[in-house]
Amino acid sequence: MKNMKKIEGLIAATFCAFNSDGTLNLALIPSIVEKMISDGLTGVFICGTNGEGPNLTIEERKAVAEAYVKAVNKRILVLVHVGHTSIAESRALAAHAAEIGADAISSVAAFYFKPNSVKNLVESMAQIASAAPELPFYYYHIPALTGVGMDMIEFLKLSEDEIPNLAGIKYTASTLHEYQACLNYKNGKFDILFGYDEMLLGALAVGAKGAIGSTYTYSAKLYLQVMALYNQDQKEQARQMQSVSIEMVRCLVQFSGIPAQRAIMKSLGFDLGPCRLPLKELSSKEAETLIGGLDAINFFDIVNNGLETKEKLFPEVQI
Repeated sequence: MKNMKKIEGLIAATFCAFNSDGTLNLALIPSIVEKMISDGLTGVFICGTNGEGPNLTIEERKAVAEAYVKAVNKRILVLVHVGHTSIAESRALAAHAAEIGADAISSVAAFYFKPNSVKNLVESMAQIASAAPELPFYYYHIPALTGVGMDMIEFLKLSEDEIPNLAGIKYTASTLHEYQACLNYKNGKFDILFGYDEMLLGALAVGAKGAIGSTYTYSAKLYLQVMALYNQDQKEQARQMQSVSIEMVRCLVQFSGIPAQRAIMKSLGFDLGPCRLPLKELSSKEAETLIGGLDAINFFDIVNNGLETKEKLFPEVQI
């Protein structure tokens, strides 16, 4: 397994790009990657929730992963989500991620036939992780979507011997007390990456150093400013910057989350095309209302005036 170091900074959970006919638009990926790098991100998390991984075929997911790894060319990290309702398919995706040179893999719990205990969850994740033993593996804890909301401390305890390449957890839940307990488990043995962007400041307060989120795709500078201010002990200014994120999310939740964020990307010059059913892109009127609401809180001005680079915050990170 690769030598693992904990991830610091922000990982963008990127959105999948489609052509107007619904096929993959792989040609847009290099431009997306260049934006992520110029915005100061530490890496990308692909084919997850926001990347519509569950809406893609296995071959499409492999094609997306290959395109990202090629475009990134080791300049930032590429974490590939390999979760699937079929463990066999997850294993195939994990092995493929290792073959193409991804930096790490991650998987949600099966979300149709669900694990019925922590032990059963660990057994399932061990099967997936073992298909790419040289890659760091992150369990993707997102109970709001999978319906699997088990004790993550118990998961870490049972996983230590069963998953040799377990790096940590992509923790997408609002239970900060459990998140903190996971961070502190065995003096910080595992890398616990926080997944609720609008609660980033709270996560920093309990010890977070790294996070993965969808809104980092278009507003990384805002969140990097939150992190910088917090690290510089300018807590009130950090709270003010985080409040901008909260107001942005309040605009988003008037609509379906992923389509709304895709509309924001389009407003920034990245036309990601239509979503795949059951997701539906915003109407022109809805998109206009959304962007107007964001303009009203000066969202784009604040994002554009964020930090220019991440070097002031974090050293080069490798896992």
